[in-house]
Amino acid sequence: MSRTEYVRTVEGFGTVRVDRIDPERHAELIHRWVNEERGRFWGMNGTSVEQVREIYAHLDSLSTHHGFLVHRDEVPVGIFQTYDPEADRISECYASQPGDIGVHLFVAPAAAPERGFTERLFGVLLDFALTDRTRIVGEPDAANEKVLARLARSGFELGPEITLPEVDLPEVFIPEKRARLVFYTGA
Repeated sequence: MSRTEYVRTVEGFGTVRVDRIDPERHAELIHRWVNEERGRFWGMNGTSVEQVREIYAHLDSLSTHHGFLVHRDEVPVGIFQTYDPEADRISECYASQPGDIGVHLFVAPAAAPERGFTERLFGVLLDFALTDRTRIVGEPDAANEKVLARLARSGFELGPEITLPEVDLPEVFIPEKRARLVFYTGA
């Protein structure tokens, strides 16, 4: 059963609710989203529903990495993941600071795109991530120019390009990735 972690109402936008991902309940929905062409940068294209379930069950078993299903007015609209950079492969690529938190955001496909939607949603999620932290770090794909431009408009500082090392463990495989470091303090 998913647990609600955060709720905030934004005037003129609606109520955003952030729930922990329940791998059993949410795997099919997430599978549909991440297997679309637009989801290629999420790194899960070609996965089966069972693989998505296993990935999020593994994520749910960790105390350092968390997956959330984001809702707006009860409609699922995205995936938000947070992680402790010291417990992630990114720790090999930058000097972390106390108070850092890593994030990933996947905005679900919209039947009817809405101007300003992503920026408003992202604002709520940044506030959520900074609840007990002082700086957000991310590592979007270096080729994802659209996301990098959006992050810069949202107040992120663009850092250097890096190569995230491959992770090959019995419970998870993540290929090497060319990424761009990004930082946000909210200040």
